[in-house]
Amino acid sequence: MSAYTITFTLERDATFARGEGVAGFLDREVAHDAFGLPYLHGRTLKGLLAEEADNVIDALGYLSADLAPWQAARDALFGRPGSSLDGQGILHIGHAQLPENVRRTVASSQVQPADVLGALTAVRRQSAVDPTGLPRDNALRAMRVIMRRTPFAAEIATRRTLSEVEEGLLAAAVLAFRRAGTGRNRGRGELSADLLRDGRSILFERWTWFAQEAGL
Repeated sequence: MSAYTITFTLERDATFARGEGVAGFLDREVAHDAFGLPYLHGRTLKGLLAEEADNVIDALGYLSADLAPWQAARDALFGRPGSSLDGQGILHIGHAQLPENVRRTVASSQVQPADVLGALTAVRRQSAVDPTGLPRDNALRAMRVIMRRTPFAAEIATRRTLSEVEEGLLAAAVLAFRRAGTGRNRGRGELSADLLRDGRSILFERWTWFAQEAGL
């Protein structure tokens, strides 16, 4: 079977939050490994791609396209909400991490994790706002962000060979994947992504096929 990889580079600072902050210092901390290297959790990435696939299919509906093959491909790739283990989809997406050579270098070095994290991130502070858009009193928030131009890659394992329809929809979802992290619906976390098969980019090749098949 082919080996797939999703790569992306941040165009704007992003926060891939780990769920809690650091008491007295940060309201939101980024997810990072034992070496201080930030990452985006694989389950989160899979959910974002599934959401983009849903958006693509919804858009096709306005063109009166036959959605059945695309919906079947979406469910095969990502699974159905609330499904059992057997219905969770044929894709297993790993964590989106920094390039392997960077991870190897850091792992073999004597640099402290806090220093690694500090070199790749910054702390941004801003005031929380009320429903009217005015700053709240005593509501300064601190958030760690991963610096723009940071590259990430996530390996994709498949339970079987992907069909052309499934591969085409996956490419469409990756092309539509433009933001990630906290505040992505407010313009943060902008990124550019690519889809590789066996180390070669196939994003626009498969998108072109998808567009033709979908009648775009």
